Amino acid sequence: MILPDSQLNIIVIDDELNIRKTLKVYLETLGHKVVTVSNYKDAISESSRRSFDMAFVDLRLGMDNGLDLIPELLAESRWLKIVVITAYASIDTAVEAVKRGATDYIPKPFTPAEVKLSVQKVMEVRSLEHRINALQADLNRISPEIDFSSYCPLMQRTIEQARQVAQTDAIIMLTGENGTGKSVLARAIHSWSNRSGKPFAEISCPSLSAELLESELFGHVKGSFTGAVRDNPGRVSTCEGGTLFLDEIGDLPISIQPKLLRFIQEREYERLGDHTPRKADVRLIAATNMNLEQAIADHRFREDLYYRLNVIQIELPPLRMRREDIPPLAERMLINLSRCNHKPLQRFTDDSLHALSSYSWPGNIRELRNVIERASILCNKENVGVEYLPERLVNANDQPKPGDFIPLDELEETHIRRILAGTKSLQEAAAILGIDQATLWRRRKRYNI
Repeated sequence: MILPDSQLNIIVIDDELNIRKTLKVYLETLGHKVVTVSNYKDAISESSRRSFDMAFVDLRLGMDNGLDLIPELLAESRWLKIVVITAYASIDTAVEAVKRGATDYIPKPFTPAEVKLSVQKVMEVRSLEHRINALQADLNRISPEIDFSSYCPLMQRTIEQARQVAQTDAIIMLTGENGTGKSVLARAIHSWSNRSGKPFAEISCPSLSAELLESELFGHVKGSFTGAVRDNPGRVSTCEGGTLFLDEIGDLPISIQPKLLRFIQEREYERLGDHTPRKADVRLIAATNMNLEQAIADHRFREDLYYRLNVIQIELPPLRMRREDIPPLAERMLINLSRCNHKPLQRFTDDSLHALSSYSWPGNIRELRNVIERASILCNKENVGVEYLPERLVNANDQPKPGDFIPLDELEETHIRRILAGTKSLQEAAAILGIDQATLWRRRKRYNI
């Protein structure tokens, strides 16, 4: 139960009537909801019937020991913050209370200021917990595909390998087509690793110019280039102890590659405009959909950097190679997206699931998510039928395939349409098709796409 940051649900557990009354009146004047009980049994009963954010627990409850009550209360609510109050204060009892799960300790007689300070501490912690929960919920809605459960043996082996190498500090190279979930897997590897409590950051190599990318990676000092109005520590510095994910590493400018190689080999780097060598302990994960060996042959990627990055290679299979995962993945996405779009819980019809399973998904999970989000928004019924799916999916079985007795132009048009449907930009589509953007533009014009 998430309460406003300014209000807590509090239970006061004390066998002294005056203490219960005093605390109740004072805490209610601070704007909180308060329940009071006098004994162990009633405390367990109340905590099982409702959720509390905070508890004031007296160590002596008649014949019972308040210390024994602490784990019982926490078993009912792991978010509960317990403040021990007692007239028999000692270092030993304070230490024992903390060991059992208490968060604070106030000796009797206490002042209103001490109570208020203790409550404020709990409010700050609960506020942070609520925000973290909200952010996690948003992340789950945005990336429901973060669930890596799979019925596909190939995908199961991929995830098992990722979990195994996550426990090491080895550099990992994630390969696979666009939209297969490389960035999601990189985050998962970080969460499975011993570095999970440290920062995770992502840099998209094609998204910035060489100078800005170097600054984003290694940092810069004020005045090192036009627009550098303040120091920037860089992602390597801010990820100390954590993980840095370099997406589309094949597009890393050739001028930065020697500097990245130096960092990998020596854990040493320099900020732009500052020649002071710096050290950092950062685990690297890289990803690419590019043939890096061809990039090496074309002198666009350093061979020595490739071998240092390619210590452990994990390839994510395209969605068309794990068709058994499409229905459960689609259903999970639909449930999350219908909630996100404030729609009643939606399900796919059998015809819709058949169409989703039959399609080749050139854009992989990214394209699947876009299709499902569109269907969830357009559909005003409980069941999402084929009429809410794009025409290319419904007619997938009717579209020409390699080996059919058809003109080559017809096959080319179908292929280009599928690639365009599954990519984010013309540049990306042209790269997958192996042609330049001007040629792709002419093909689109020719086929009226």
